[in-house]
Amino acid sequence: MSTNNPHGFDPMQPPIPRPSGTNAGLVVGIVAALVAIPVLIACAGILVALLLPAVQASREAARRMQCSNNLKQISLALHNYADANGAFPSAYTVDENGQPLHSWRTLILPYIEQGNLYNQIDHSKPWDDPVNASFANKLIAVYQCPSSNAQPGTTTYVAVVDPQGIFSGPASCTLQQVTDGLSNTLLIAETDASQAVPWMAPQDIDIAAFVNVGTVRTSHLGGAQIALGDGSVQFISNDAGAPVRTAMVTKDGGD
Repeated sequence: MSTNNPHGFDPMQPPIPRPSGTNAGLVVGIVAALVAIPVLIACAGILVALLLPAVQASREAARRMQCSNNLKQISLALHNYADANGAFPSAYTVDENGQPLHSWRTLILPYIEQGNLYNQIDHSKPWDDPVNASFANKLIAVYQCPSSNAQPGTTTYVAVVDPQGIFSGPASCTLQQVTDGLSNTLLIAETDASQAVPWMAPQDIDIAAFVNVGTVRTSHLGGAQIALGDGSVQFISNDAGAPVRTAMVTKDGGD
């Protein structure tokens, strides 16, 4: 005689057994994962190798832009100095015996928001005199190319000192003396860390170093950035020949 079951199952019926599991599937999964890991690592390495040049190029582009901005600030400072003093600064100052004392980079400090530093320097004594030694070690951001690994306290932004150039030595040059046109005449050039100079030092490069590309390496691939007399900044290729570079330095050569 059957009995009604409100729960809908027969209590006398044996329970349905659960399927017995096996470790085979788990083992297969683990082995597959172990096999896939080296493949994934290799793929990741390939991806990094493909992306790295693009990342490096992007970073260099940003550094080159900052370098260009530095040169623009320096050019503006040189023009502001010229407006205040009637001429660009001399390449360096000298004492009563004609001995070099300070660089043009020291003279334009008030025009790159470094007036306080300028006022602390003893301009009557050489840049490396003990009274000025602590200032010479200052890191002036605008004098540092971000692509350069030059030592702190040095700069890769230099003048090309030549009798026919804007910077001819201890003599100043007016804007009117640049008869070849400010947009055609070199103001400041960029060099690399091997030719970096202490920023306060009355040291730069001569025209031979600028013209002979093989002796002037730069921090940027394929060339260097330069500032022209009108304040513009351009990239000059290492392929630019000696005649072009010489003409850029001379301020009144008719070329």
